[in-house]
Amino acid sequence: MLNLPKTIKMVITDFDGVVTDNCVYINEDYTMSRKLNFKDVMAFSILKKNGFKIGIISGEKNSAIEILAKKFEIEEVHQNIRIKIDVLKNIVEKYGLSKEEFVYIGDDINDIECLEFAKYKITVGHSVSKVKAVKDIQITENSAGDGAFREVADCLTA
Repeated sequence: MLNLPKTIKMVITDFDGVVTDNCVYINEDYTMSRKLNFKDVMAFSILKKNGFKIGIISGEKNSAIEILAKKFEIEEVHQNIRIKIDVLKNIVEKYGLSKEEFVYIGDDINDIECLEFAKYKITVGHSVSKVKAVKDIQITENSAGDGAFREVADCLTA
């Protein structure tokens, strides 16, 4: 069970491997697609309706992010980001957030710097062992792409 304080104002997350099941589907026309679970899509709506700001920092660029960003008016969307920590620090500064006011969610080695920077940090069960070893990290009960992001939203709005 996740434990997050009521001081959180912004949820900042990686996308693939947190909101998706970490799979990329290659179509016959060489395009890629991803599967989203409506539990996780609803999490964006729940967070927005409850006054939370949302940020996505993804190492990839994909249309699923763009669709969600437009539909839910997500404040911060950063795609094709290889070094995420600089983007995270810029977001925190832009919104004047203290360490008590944001949570970061990530699942792979390119998220470790951000997870170590954040006071409140969450990963998913299938994340790599180096991520699970980050000090004070919390692990969702639900799998990525199957309610993990929703679990965070439900924790914050309970």
